[in-house]
Amino acid sequence: MNNLIDLSRHIPTPEASLTVAYTPIRLPMDGRQPLELRLTAPAVGSDLPIVLLSHGFGPSNYLPSKDGYASLAQFWAERGFAVIQPTHASSRVGGLPADAPGAPFFWRERVEELKVILDHLPEVERQAPAVAGRMDHSRIAAAGHSFGGHTVGLLLGARLNEESFSDLRISAGILLAAPGRGGKDMTQESAARFPFFDVSTMATRSLVVCGEADDPHFTTRGPEWHADAFYDAPGADALLTLHGVGHGLGGIAGLDAKETEIEAPDVLEATKRLTAAWLQTALGADVDAWTGACLALETQAASLADVTQS
Repeated sequence: MNNLIDLSRHIPTPEASLTVAYTPIRLPMDGRQPLELRLTAPAVGSDLPIVLLSHGFGPSNYLPSKDGYASLAQFWAERGFAVIQPTHASSRVGGLPADAPGAPFFWRERVEELKVILDHLPEVERQAPAVAGRMDHSRIAAAGHSFGGHTVGLLLGARLNEESFSDLRISAGILLAAPGRGGKDMTQESAARFPFFDVSTMATRSLVVCGEADDPHFTTRGPEWHADAFYDAPGADALLTLHGVGHGLGGIAGLDAKETEIEAPDVLEATKRLTAAWLQTALGADVDAWTGACLALETQAASLADVTQS
């Protein structure tokens, strides 16, 4: 039940199912503190597709971690996905010390953390007894918001200085307001601060999501900077542009978070429904889900978003 939505009701989505959540699940990592996770999954059912959700580097102290993005993670879990959220090394509340190698962004460590999760899926299940034996380890997607989109892009095949970070266990990905082209497409100050944004294109199947009113301060370009991955990557299926919202896409990081610069319940609901539909199709749970969701954007929900197919 959501009294704040209207047009997004026309985007089809399965009924919400009961979920269970486990936190903190702890995984060992060499030479550092354990990696802490949250797992949210349907309470019943088998062969659950897995989605890794990588948080951004936003201004909130607490939400950019395993405890953020609850609205998005919960929605996906209620629609049949096992959603795993790490507290990345860059998290202020639970990450690595500010003077540790790689600080403050820990971009390499973030990639490694997601790979460690995939390496230890049996241990994740051991610590989550109600989900044990119910996750499908052959159907895995990764999604990332903002800086998390950069992390996921590397796992999907983007290279930095010809170095590969890809993980073939991940068959699909979603980039939510992810950084665009680096180098000359950024301001001089940002290019010097974020040299690791200057990556090549992704090869793995992906959905690119942007806010029409995003205001990227890393570049002299406008909101279209966040759509670069769609135009550059051979693996990009579609570009979803959400109307009237900025970098927070209506509130995916948290309904009252600093990252939510524009509260837009209807667009937030559209974001959740459309990304869930794409995941359902990409991971083989419902091959017609994405087509059905896009049809709603041609009729009753047309004012909420546009989809450009590759």
